[in-house]
Amino acid sequence: MDFLSSVFFFIVAIFILVTAHELGHFLTAKLFGMRVDKFYIGFDFWEKRIWRKKIGETEYGIGVFPLGGYVKIAGMVDESLDTNFQGSDPQPWEFRAKPVWQRLIVLAGGVTMNLILAAVIFFGITFVLGEARTSVNTPAFVEKGSVFETMGMKTGDRLQLANGKKLESWEEALDPELFITPSLNYTILRDQQSITLKAPSNILSTINETQSLGIRPIVPPLIDEALENMPAQKAGIQSGGLITAINGKTVSDWTEVVGIISAHAAKPISITWHYLKPVEGEKITAARIRTEGKIFIATVTPNESGKIGISLKQTLVTERRKVGITESMVSGVNQTWKMSAMTVQGFAKIFTGKEDFRKSVGGPIKIAKIASQSAEQGPVSFLFFLAMLSISLAIINILPVPALDGGQFVLNAFEGIIRREIPFEIKMRIQQIGMALLLSLFAYILINDLFNP
Repeated sequence: MDFLSSVFFFIVAIFILVTAHELGHFLTAKLFGMRVDKFYIGFDFWEKRIWRKKIGETEYGIGVFPLGGYVKIAGMVDESLDTNFQGSDPQPWEFRAKPVWQRLIVLAGGVTMNLILAAVIFFGITFVLGEARTSVNTPAFVEKGSVFETMGMKTGDRLQLANGKKLESWEEALDPELFITPSLNYTILRDQQSITLKAPSNILSTINETQSLGIRPIVPPLIDEALENMPAQKAGIQSGGLITAINGKTVSDWTEVVGIISAHAAKPISITWHYLKPVEGEKITAARIRTEGKIFIATVTPNESGKIGISLKQTLVTERRKVGITESMVSGVNQTWKMSAMTVQGFAKIFTGKEDFRKSVGGPIKIAKIASQSAEQGPVSFLFFLAMLSISLAIINILPVPALDGGQFVLNAFEGIIRREIPFEIKMRIQQIGMALLLSLFAYILINDLFNP
């Protein structure tokens, strides 16, 4: 089922991103009177198609190979390697007959549309949900084996500074832009002492490898409700209680509690919990319950599903501010700019050897896995993943590599500078070399996906 889920969400993601990209080329080509022969989502190698329909002069279709797509514009040397127009005079509707500035706009159309898609997604999320801020006064929960644990952080630490700048929220502390700075250090508060910890230079590739930050605000295991006729309620555990230990091991976060209980399905466990009787008008926090509450120890046997019938009480100090249309649009553009800059700097670190190439890049298998994981976390997470992938696709396509939009852009700009067309044979050879390089790189990334899941 996980495999089918990964494949499904991968296809959904690629379909949306490729449609947006190719639509950018299509609309700009039409704007300048170029004839578009084909508009395909997915490649139709060897005439293999799921669907096709010709409307006017354009054949629309879905190819069976869902790893991309293309728009075939008359008179353009592209990935189709079409040579039908070789030797004939340029026709008014052909790409090659248009002014250089128009050709460059068409070539940039796909990248531009991907960036617009990302900005629209960020705008929508901000407008619908507003801006969230979680106070850094909330202690950290640090996962075992995470990059933050290797830095020396521990569960219970409180974040104070990032690169010397005072932090007001967790959102600031985990801003992705921090992970691509030349150096990164955090100052944390532990046992009333300030400690500065330095992040490793390859923090970005480490996060990509684990596919998790490994740090977040701690969520105390406060019980919102003990369900009737379930093991916890039968053992005397009450709503409002705070679980502090299981089988003698101290716990401070809800995920620890869930993990331990789930691992002991149908096996008795000892749960230590604190309870402080609520008083009207007084605020009872997890810290007060832990220090002032009465201590109880209960023996509980989780059911076959590894559950005891308790639900979480949300205690994070999170403020969510509603944002208007104009401010949401500005936020969407700003987020797109920031993420684009971060992606460019991330690629720069990879190309200069500061980040591990094998751990930092991902092909269809890794993308499918992340797509499925993000979808499981909810539609907002999946949309955010789509926006980030759309930006990555834009940055990759603008690279000055033959067969990519960036390579075509450079060739056409060069023709504008020298004021004459590069010989057809040379352009075709460059395109063939570019296609060979891209296929080789794709094969390498696919093998890397298989051996470095």
